[in-house]
Amino acid sequence: MIKRLLSTAVGVVLTVIMLFPLYWMVNVSLTQPENLRKDPPDLFPVDPTFAGYARVFADQLPYLGTSLIIGLGTVLLTLVLSAPAAFALAKLRPRGRTTIDFILLIAQMIPGIIMAMGFYLIFYNWGILNTIPGLILADSTLAVPFGVLIFTAFMSGIPDELMAAAKIDGASAWRTFRSIILPVSRNSVVTVSLFTFLWAWSDFIFASTLNRGADLQPITIGIYRYIGNNTQDWNAIMATAVVASVPAAILLIVAQRYVAAGVTAGAVKD
Repeated sequence: MIKRLLSTAVGVVLTVIMLFPLYWMVNVSLTQPENLRKDPPDLFPVDPTFAGYARVFADQLPYLGTSLIIGLGTVLLTLVLSAPAAFALAKLRPRGRTTIDFILLIAQMIPGIIMAMGFYLIFYNWGILNTIPGLILADSTLAVPFGVLIFTAFMSGIPDELMAAAKIDGASAWRTFRSIILPVSRNSVVTVSLFTFLWAWSDFIFASTLNRGADLQPITIGIYRYIGNNTQDWNAIMATAVVASVPAAILLIVAQRYVAAGVTAGAVKD
């Protein structure tokens, strides 16, 4: 009993510590500008103001729409590339698949700013600098290696008997992947889609490097525009951060059980 109470208390304390930045973000978004520099600061918004949220809906809706397009486009491109590649590695077992897995791990270790500098000249030559397709392609380079690894781990646990039965029925490898393997891999599809969307939604490095002069920019650049050399509009900054966090929070809540199953797939073998 005492051990359970102690574990619960520790869990509550850790949860409070992790959620406090989120609470403080909401608190600041509602605090009057003249009260932001109080010492000590107010733990609760006294005389709350919604001026920051009014500015969000007046200024930031185009940025939110752009981020949504980029996020969904990145998810689609990542699934189209990573799911068939993982199927080939997990079920068709080509030569050198161990080397390919190692390369995918190395690709995830490359800092984003290094990749952004390399992409700049390439995208300029291709004519996709300062474009939404350019950002979708750049964000996918981070998500595809992760997607391939997650899909490979999940698909490796799918019984080979399903492949054999489909082959006996005359199904090609592509038909087997499309009609059998992919529907069974629903948990991993949701997991990869969720993490990919969150990465694209929160990206700042690629957006600030590859899309600085475009008319359509993501929400991270929209927040950055509120920060000047001599002034920071913290009401609007935090209000925008709160609004931008809502889609991510909803997706995490809805997809929680699928993500738990998708991430742990392949960790335990029978």
